[in-house]
Amino acid sequence: MKRLWKLFISMFIIMFSLFYLFPIYIVVVNSFKNRQQLYANMLAAPDAISFDYYVTAMNKMNFLRAFGNSLVVTVVSIAFIVALSSMTAWMLVRTNNKFSKIIFFVFVATMIIPFQTIMMPLMQVMGWIRDTLHIPMLNTLGGLIYMNIGFGASMAVFLYHGFIKSVPISLEEAAIIDGCNKFKVFWRIVFPILKPTTVTVMILDVIWIWNDYLLPSLAISDKAKRTIPLSTASFFGQFTIEWNLAMAGLTLTIIPVIIFYLAAQKYIVKGVAAGAVKL
Repeated sequence: MKRLWKLFISMFIIMFSLFYLFPIYIVVVNSFKNRQQLYANMLAAPDAISFDYYVTAMNKMNFLRAFGNSLVVTVVSIAFIVALSSMTAWMLVRTNNKFSKIIFFVFVATMIIPFQTIMMPLMQVMGWIRDTLHIPMLNTLGGLIYMNIGFGASMAVFLYHGFIKSVPISLEEAAIIDGCNKFKVFWRIVFPILKPTTVTVMILDVIWIWNDYLLPSLAISDKAKRTIPLSTASFFGQFTIEWNLAMAGLTLTIIPVIIFYLAAQKYIVKGVAAGAVKL
């Protein structure tokens, strides 16, 4: 009876996984079809494997430039999020007074605010900064990176805050006795211990920033500065949709994220558990 129950659970997990991955199958399979084959049967395998549609999609969406823009925005945003959020969380944990607790709960509270409720005021503020202070916050990759850092800080501080509580303060005290200042204590002693949480933050933010469409669509209008999600939108016209080219473009979009996730997946469960349990 116990074996049958385990077999049932295994079959259920397999079926659920196949159901969850079914949209990816639809995207990949139809990226090799022409429009006639696609409309005839979306579930059938393609008659022939040809990468012509991928080449056409890359040319139409200016893939290399869009890929470079997305790469710059993602890497720089995550670098600042990791550096600033880890230091912030460390100071909040080590000070441990009422003021630091209030700041931490403010970070946590901002996580529940939907982006849609603040996107228009945000654009108005960014426009005011551009017009009044003459700082190019709109239609620049730098402005987009700045906004990503602000939106990504809350979750990162939350995860780091929980993990840092498990780091023995005696390690830091020993480093101070050996002559380290606070900067060296954090970057040489504390930060290497935070590796599981750091990788978790990186994975979650890569998935979010790389696939984000709404914020870049509001902040970027220049075609040369479009990220990959904005470039894939070029296949969806007002009257026609080039589904096969769109599928090819979407496949090209998700490949880098999948590669990064597979390379770092062993850290994500450990990092999330450590950051979420110890509050």
